Amino acid sequence: MAAEKGLSVDEQGFRRLMGEQRDRAKADARSKKGQHAASGSYRDIADTIGRAVEFTGYDEVVSEGEVRGIVTGGAKVESAGEGAEIELVLDRTPFYAEGGGQFADQGVIELDTGARLEVYDVQSPFTGLIVHKARVLSGEVSVGAHAQSLVDTERRRSISRSHTATHMVHKAFREALGETATQAGSENAPGRFRFDFSAAGAVPAAAMNDVEARVNDLVIADLGVHAETMTQEEAVRSGAMALFGEKYGDKVRVISVGDWARELCGGTHAQRSGQLGVVKLLGESSIGSGVRRVEALVGGDAYRFLAREHVLVAQLSEALKVRPEQLPERVNDIVDRLRVAEKEIEKVRLQQLLAAAGELAAHAEDISGLSFVGHEVAGAGGGDVRTLALDIRNRMPGDRPGVAAIIGSASGKPSVVVAVNDAGRAAGISANTLVRAASEALGGRGGGKDDVAQGGGSDASRVGDALVAIRHALANGQSGG
Repeated sequence: MAAEKGLSVDEQGFRRLMGEQRDRAKADARSKKGQHAASGSYRDIADTIGRAVEFTGYDEVVSEGEVRGIVTGGAKVESAGEGAEIELVLDRTPFYAEGGGQFADQGVIELDTGARLEVYDVQSPFTGLIVHKARVLSGEVSVGAHAQSLVDTERRRSISRSHTATHMVHKAFREALGETATQAGSENAPGRFRFDFSAAGAVPAAAMNDVEARVNDLVIADLGVHAETMTQEEAVRSGAMALFGEKYGDKVRVISVGDWARELCGGTHAQRSGQLGVVKLLGESSIGSGVRRVEALVGGDAYRFLAREHVLVAQLSEALKVRPEQLPERVNDIVDRLRVAEKEIEKVRLQQLLAAAGELAAHAEDISGLSFVGHEVAGAGGGDVRTLALDIRNRMPGDRPGVAAIIGSASGKPSVVVAVNDAGRAAGISANTLVRAASEALGGRGGGKDDVAQGGGSDASRVGDALVAIRHALANGQSGG
C-alpha cells in the first residue's frame, strides 16, 4: 500500500522500534509482577505499624521517624547495605507520595546509624501506606533505626506552584468555556504542568489568551492559598469542586485560592498565588474525543521561556526591519510569497521532467519485439517517478507492447514504477510482476496492478541491477502475472 502511494517503509527501523516497545512492555510487566509479589510484604509491614503512616508533609519538609519495614526484590528484609535498591517504610514521613497528578517528592533519609539514602520516588500502594523507593548511598539500613527525612525543598516548591497553577487554570477555563470544562486529568511536575479537560472542540486562541490573562491577574493579586479539612457535605456546601472518578474519604481536604477557586485536593500547594510568579500556557491539543490538553510553564521556567521568546522576537524584528507588533503581518507576507514561488518552481520542475518523456519514448529499446524504456532519475521521489513512467507509457505506440520502468532516488531511498500499455497487458505482461523483481533487487518490496505498479528499496546503489532484472524478465518471458 505504501509503495502504491510512492512511499517507502523503513522495515529495519520499524522492527527495531517494535523490539524496543516489546522490551518496555516486558519490563513493565515484570515491574507490575514485582509490585504484586511485594503486596504481601507491604500488608505485613502495615499490620506491624498498626495504623496509617503519618504524613507530615503539609506542615514540614524535615521530620523524624522510625524505619518500620524494608522490602527488596519483593521480599521483606531486616537490613540492606550500601548500593542496595530498597523500598523503605517509615512510621511518619514528610515525603509526598505520587498521586492526584502530582509528582512524588525526592530527597534524602539519614539514619542514626550513619547510613544515608537517596529517595528518588515515593508511592502509596494502598491507603495508609507510604513507600519510599531509595538507593542506599552509604552505611547499612536496618529495621528499627531512627530516621531523619529531608525533602528536596526546591523541587517540592516548584511542584507545589505547578499544582496551584493547575487549580487556577481549571477555574479560569470553567469561567471562559462554561461549567462543562471540567478536569479530566493532570500532571504537576517541577516548573510545568499538564491539564486535561472536557471540551467539544478546539479552544479558540482568544479564549486561551483570556484564561492566561485571568490567571496571571490573580497571580499578581497575591491571593492566599488555604487548606481546610471538612466533611464531603460541608465541602459541597462551600462550593468546592470535586473531580469525577476520584475517591474521597469521609473527611476531605479543600484547597482555596482566595475566595475564587475551591477544589478538593490532597496535594501540596504554594502559600500564596503570588509565589507562582508567572503562568505561561504553551498551547492546547486534542488527546481524545471530547478531551483537550493544555501544556503550561510556571515560575522560573515560564520566565526563562518568555525571556527566550523576547530575544527571538528582537532578532526577527532586527532581521526583517520591522517593529515587533508588525512581525505577524510581515511573516505572513513572506510565507505567502514563498508558497507562490514554490508553486512556480514545482511547475517548472515538472515541465523539465516531462520534457524528457518524448525523447525517452522515441528511443525505446527493443526486447523480444516489445518497446522498453528503463531510466533512472536522480533526486526524484515516488510521485515524480510515477508521473514520468505514465507519461512515457502513454507516448509509446499503441499497436505494440510497451513497458516503461523508471527508478528515482531521493535521500538515498530508491523508488521504482513500472507502467505497461494495453498492448503489453494483452500480451500477458504484468507491471506487478516486473516491479516485484526490481524492488527485490533494490532490497525492498513493491506491488500494484497489471497496468502500473510501484515499489522501493533501501539500496540506491543497485538501480542498475533493478533495471537488469526487469530486462531479464522481459527477455525470458517471466513478466506475466
